[in-house]
Amino acid sequence: MDTMAAIRETFFQECEEQLGELEVGLVAMDEGEADSETVNAVFRAVHSIKGGAGAFKLDRLVRFAHKFETALDLVRSEKLALSTAVLKTMLRAADVLADLVKAARTDEPVDEARVESLIDELEGLAEQARGASGGDQANDQVEPLDFQPVMLSIDDEPEAAPTAATTYAIRLTPWPDLYRKGNETVRLLRELARLGEISTACDARALPLLDKLDPEGAYLTWRVELATAQDVAAIEEVFEFVVDDCELEIVPSRSGATGEAPRFSPIADIGVGPSAAEPIESRERSAPDGAARQDEARSQPPRAAQEVEKARPEQGRAEAAAPTIRVDLERVDRLINLVGELVINQAMLSQRVMEAGLARSSSVAAGLGALEQLTREIQEGVMAIRAQPVKPLFQRMSRIVRELTEATGKSVRLRTEGEATEVDRTVIERLADPLTHMIRNAVDHGVEPPDVRAAAGKAAQGEVKLSAAHRSGRIVIEVSDDGAGIDRPRVRAIAVKKELVAPDAQLSDADIDNLLFLPGFSTAASVSNISGRGVGMDVVKRSIQALGGRISISSRQGLGSTFSLSLPLTLAVLDGMVVKVADQTLVVPLTAIVETLRPKRSDVHALGLGGRVISDRGGFVPLIDVGQELGYRDGAADPFGGVVLVVETEVSTRCALVVDAIHDQRQVVIKSLEANYRQVPGIAAATILGDGRVALILDIDTFVARTNRAAPASEPLLAATG
Repeated sequence: MDTMAAIRETFFQECEEQLGELEVGLVAMDEGEADSETVNAVFRAVHSIKGGAGAFKLDRLVRFAHKFETALDLVRSEKLALSTAVLKTMLRAADVLADLVKAARTDEPVDEARVESLIDELEGLAEQARGASGGDQANDQVEPLDFQPVMLSIDDEPEAAPTAATTYAIRLTPWPDLYRKGNETVRLLRELARLGEISTACDARALPLLDKLDPEGAYLTWRVELATAQDVAAIEEVFEFVVDDCELEIVPSRSGATGEAPRFSPIADIGVGPSAAEPIESRERSAPDGAARQDEARSQPPRAAQEVEKARPEQGRAEAAAPTIRVDLERVDRLINLVGELVINQAMLSQRVMEAGLARSSSVAAGLGALEQLTREIQEGVMAIRAQPVKPLFQRMSRIVRELTEATGKSVRLRTEGEATEVDRTVIERLADPLTHMIRNAVDHGVEPPDVRAAAGKAAQGEVKLSAAHRSGRIVIEVSDDGAGIDRPRVRAIAVKKELVAPDAQLSDADIDNLLFLPGFSTAASVSNISGRGVGMDVVKRSIQALGGRISISSRQGLGSTFSLSLPLTLAVLDGMVVKVADQTLVVPLTAIVETLRPKRSDVHALGLGGRVISDRGGFVPLIDVGQELGYRDGAADPFGGVVLVVETEVSTRCALVVDAIHDQRQVVIKSLEANYRQVPGIAAATILGDGRVALILDIDTFVARTNRAAPASEPLLAATG
């Protein structure tokens, strides 16, 4: 990849971050948090995208961003009231801006009619604001910016400028970030020279001696007097791309019909110590009304930057945040795979040492213990690199809800919680499609139309809630709505009509809810571009199961429904208990194990035909023979000759698993069984043990659910997978 292509890709990566900030800010404004800081953050996001797009001559993107930016600037200056209609327009404009960024990045087509429609709406907001302010006309024309590299000395001959009417004193102190981002002070000075007659001086008194000079530091302050007929906004525009990376002051000093000669000579006065030019004097702002208003976010450094500036040493400004780097995801994935192989090889080495009969107190065993600890720390560190918050995924759902409300005519608000919850990036990527299905179903099937809600005594606007949280070593994501809930009689009737269940089947509420996950099932009365084709929730369930996760439903008639997804935090490794069952080796996830015990005969009781329970802290839980359930043996094992693992599912259901013995507790590398063999009920994945054998990893929730339904033992083919 050449240099410009790499820079262009970095720009689009930064666009994703800016679009995320834009979405967060607009949603906050829509919820009533329209303070100046939030509005300025939204403005800066659009402004940054516009600036970068101009650098790459993405004229269509620049044009739209400029219109959007103009409307936001009117909100910032309180010339445009932030009504519900205005916010809806800006939220749609944010969606179009995201489409234009994607189109510029991938050359995909974009809906030009929608783009022009939003431009008309944004221009309409500008006209509305101008009408309210007495017809002030603003210059709303944007020219594509030319960022071709140039070589220029300060005393280059400037282009002809209009006759000066006002003289401005400008003080510019660049910070290291200004140069680090590829900007040039000389270029800024040349742009100022295009506005009028300038005089420039350089204050170099902060420049240290050579042995103390930081080559990436910034030590110079530029003082400029500019005589120009342009207003202060034109001067601010010169610095609009560097305002967050410098200390900037623009002060109107004097005015006149013909202007005055500049105070400074047009050559830079560069020196060190007392011989350098004196710093520019502070002056009171005395510009006439209209010209005196200077936007704090542009003409002065940001508040945070001012605080950092106060704290920095004389030689350079302290960094406001920890430095970060961008890394190709393929490199991270390769590192993850290598760490997985390291875990496997460490386990194999430990196995060989055990087989050699070396004492645990030997130096070799001690070294292996240190290696195991180091391997775990490396694995945790690498996992942390790939862990990402679910915030970008949740933000994507906001747009889906907006589009669906327009398509259905419903009024629905999306509320999110736990956006900072982190999970493996691979899990996030594969969650996008199933989560989209669930959000669409919540809006289309869950939330009622406004008139129906009003008749039921509900608020006209419905709510869909999307939340995430860490729970028992997993991530739980819930999609809930305050709609009508699942109409179970109707669901059952449709399932019978489609011959998905027998008419005389005895079904609990949970069984009826789970009918929604059957292939071909749909409650939609007609086919639309939203739903009704019988494809959706069955796909969701398969996708979640492929991730080693589970999905469950809870619903109350008239109050709404909640769909819960329980997923592993990572698809790479897990901590497990290695157990022996009928000469086979299995792994039970450690997070599901409550306790281990050797049962007493007085604790085990018969239940029904062949069933058994064991007393557990004042209650009773089912006793399940893992080997018999998986088809490893025909008859039930003697629980008093083995070990019992008391496990708990995500829905707090407990049961006791009978295994023959416990081998070890270790970290294992997860290998997809579905990708390498086939999906097996009750089995989450597989792993490679230290002796090179393959062991199956139990899916506790699915395994317990199947046995609680008194399902027959699995087919003999499962034994072959061991």
